[in-house]
Amino acid sequence: MNTRKVIIIGSGPAGHTAAIYAARANMKPLMFEGMTRGGIPGGQLMITNDVENYPGFPEKITGPDLMKAFRDQSERQGCEIVTDDVNKVDLSAKPFRVWVGDDNVEHTASALIVATGAQAKWLNLESEQALKGRGVSACAVCDGAFFRNQDVVVVGGGDTAMEESMYLSGICKSVTLVHRRHEFRASQAMQDRVFANKKIRVIWDSAVEEVLDVKKGEVTGVRLKNLRTNEVSEVICTGLFVAIGHTPNTELFAGQLELHDNGYIKTKTGSTYTSVPGVFACGDVQDFTYRQAVTAAGTGCMAALDAERYLAGI
Repeated sequence: MNTRKVIIIGSGPAGHTAAIYAARANMKPLMFEGMTRGGIPGGQLMITNDVENYPGFPEKITGPDLMKAFRDQSERQGCEIVTDDVNKVDLSAKPFRVWVGDDNVEHTASALIVATGAQAKWLNLESEQALKGRGVSACAVCDGAFFRNQDVVVVGGGDTAMEESMYLSGICKSVTLVHRRHEFRASQAMQDRVFANKKIRVIWDSAVEEVLDVKKGEVTGVRLKNLRTNEVSEVICTGLFVAIGHTPNTELFAGQLELHDNGYIKTKTGSTYTSVPGVFACGDVQDFTYRQAVTAAGTGCMAALDAERYLAGI
């Protein structure tokens, strides 16, 4: 068995940027772009219709087209890409061991770059799934500009929901914030900002029962149910932003890498180094603050450079 210089797990903007830099440094990277325990090849951009905020694309580009460009560039630079799931890793000794695919084929590497990303939590409604990318989003910074001067709804009660609501209030005509309880989990400072914003109204004790209108193929409103009174109402809107949190794809690394309390991989400040020397983490699997394609790509570059220096003994 040949030990690779570097194996990359994950194939979003972070993984592919790491692959491009690693390949150009002659590290001959091997990437596994499988489902990575809940993710999808290409990451969350694969379910994003239009991307307008990635540098270098003055005209909007679809998420899948952007990720195809990333993938094509990785392969052209010399990265070997395998479409298979990683089932297990062993980081207790070097070389690191990685088991992949239905046949559980073992691979080894001197360095490992983790770019498995994170997944947005959803409401698990059929109508929500049907209208993803057609008015339903989990990222206000990514998609808010598409709803300029329109009415939107945000679901959630934590800091993320407050931040999304405040951001959207600067773009949209109105923001309706729906929360299933009668108090927020968010920090008091964030709550105060929301309550003071005249463009944001709060609907308490309510849950979204259905996103309207699947037949039209676009969001025209949401149907709410008051969880105390069972009263049903509708809110007219053109966009629904689900802000109930994200789940990092770190199941493979639990008990082997040091994680934050929220499950994201801990990295040393100003680097992509994890708690295990030779293992580097980049993108949304370690970033619960920004969660943007461009910041993920930046940390992918950092991971490849960190891995190169690590292997060189610098």
